[in-house]
Amino acid sequence: MRVFGCGLAALTVIALTGCAADGAPASATPPVVVANDNRTPAGTLRDGVLTLDLDVVTARWYPESPTGPHVDVATFAERGKAPTIPAPLIRVTAGTRVRVVIRNQLTDSMPLGLWGPGLTTLNDSSTIALASGASRTVEFTAEKSGSYMYGARRGPYSPISNGSEQLAGAIVVDEPGTPIDDRIIVVNEWYVENADKSVRNVYAFNGRSWPATEHFDVTEGDTLHWRVLNPTTEVHPIHLHGAYFRVNARGDGVGDTVYAADQRRMVVTEVMNARSTMQLTWSPATPGNWLFHCHNSYHVSAGARLDMPNDGGHDAHSTDPQKHMAGLVLGIAVKPRAAIATRAVARQLSAVIAQGVAKDTAHVAPMTLSLATSSRRGATVPRGPRSDLIVLTRGEPTDITVHNTLGESTSIHWHGLELESWSDGVAGVSGVGKQVAPPIAPRDSFVARLTLKRAGTFIYHTHLNDHAQLSAGLYGPLVVLEPGQQWDPTRDLVFTAGLDNTALKGPAVNGGSAEPEFTVRMGQRLRLRFVNIQPEWPATFEVVRETAATTWRPVAKDGFELPSSQSVEGPARRELHPGETFDATWAPTVPAVYEVRMIAATGEVAYRRVVRVRR
Repeated sequence: MRVFGCGLAALTVIALTGCAADGAPASATPPVVVANDNRTPAGTLRDGVLTLDLDVVTARWYPESPTGPHVDVATFAERGKAPTIPAPLIRVTAGTRVRVVIRNQLTDSMPLGLWGPGLTTLNDSSTIALASGASRTVEFTAEKSGSYMYGARRGPYSPISNGSEQLAGAIVVDEPGTPIDDRIIVVNEWYVENADKSVRNVYAFNGRSWPATEHFDVTEGDTLHWRVLNPTTEVHPIHLHGAYFRVNARGDGVGDTVYAADQRRMVVTEVMNARSTMQLTWSPATPGNWLFHCHNSYHVSAGARLDMPNDGGHDAHSTDPQKHMAGLVLGIAVKPRAAIATRAVARQLSAVIAQGVAKDTAHVAPMTLSLATSSRRGATVPRGPRSDLIVLTRGEPTDITVHNTLGESTSIHWHGLELESWSDGVAGVSGVGKQVAPPIAPRDSFVARLTLKRAGTFIYHTHLNDHAQLSAGLYGPLVVLEPGQQWDPTRDLVFTAGLDNTALKGPAVNGGSAEPEFTVRMGQRLRLRFVNIQPEWPATFEVVRETAATTWRPVAKDGFELPSSQSVEGPARRELHPGETFDATWAPTVPAVYEVRMIAATGEVAYRRVVRVRR
């Protein structure tokens, strides 16, 4: 017997045959894929043994609508049933013996590489090949509760997508006697590279891409338990609008770790690395329409559609949320449980979104948001290469009238704030029922009514024509202070990673402009606030003294103050993915020259700011 991770012990019983697989000959028109909502376990359970027969077949997948574009793909099907994406759910209680027969009914010559319990690990370069017409029987014992996965790939293992990541499904192991009150969400992905090097792709949750993805109807104050599985080879920073969620467990597909109570964290964005799992709990805090989505703009914008529209970018600019979004997006409608409280008199601010002038044809015209300081319209051109820092106060209702002087529509999402849905900033979605907020049209304005429930570091950014407007710089940091606190730029440093909005040649921190050396006294405690709002790609922030590492104390994630058990002095280095913020305090004890750095996804140091520490 060999151990598959820490949760599934597997004994592989090989019955690899070369005879023709059972079943009727392939039809000229493949069967249609059924989107698997992961509510019904597959197989037959008898005397403590789950038996499951799976076929790998070609099927026709309509990820966006029954009449939309389709693609013929390899899928799993429970014997005698329709093929599904994701693959049939294996769900058992701990201690159950699982017996799975897998038959390759594909007719091409490329063998399947199988991964899962009793086969190979997820990232094993060795190949368990299953030729056309062959079958394999696998047995394993589900020893430990948790979230796991299984799947197949076309051909040998590759560390990047091989275009067949729809061939995967969930394995969930429950503790005996535990009621099942959760939902399982599996990321699916498929792509093929065309002759001209363009890519045709699908990004889906449980077999469907937005706007066909499942819409959740819940009630304010409900407690929801979700399992999210990412069997793809891509990283997906998963973001929830309007509320925090608690991360209870994380796994790598072969093992699953339930966090101790004092290590569970509250976030609005959690990074799902390739082949990873997450168990989360959340409670809808405010009535209205909300989103749960990947924060990689390529995975949720119009370009994520199976057949990308060749319309000169019309869909990307569309104010119809069924057009300007696609891919990894779920909709959530929250019904009120009680009457909505009356809002207090709000502080009034005004902001202007404007477009600057490109340096030359090799550069883009920056888009930025500036707080107006005098007239209603304020400045009509950006004051610099970056949007303004907005500083607000917890508990003080604030209305920001946003004026759009661009030649196109836009919207502003107040990322991480627990505010009313109408002001959340997703055109055509935010609001209650069908009473939804419009985009901010050219020469028009919109009043965002902000509720500031907690102090912390947040983000504001466009949520329309996302990739282009984000790349041009339409984003910025938002800091909420405790009542009575004053913003002190000598003790608070903000570092916002985005795309260089003057050349689009790589990441830039704080707009890419040169920043002066910063001087502090030894022992002075600084608060370092880090934001990553690039359209894609991680950013790693660190503090170093010459070439030596130093330490800091983490104090907040996504604006949520960390408990003492998680606020522990440690290495001054943190990787952030798009949609994440992180705060740390740093009190240098050695007089020296330090640097705050941002390391790009390429491994290059893309930003340095010198901090000189004096006695």
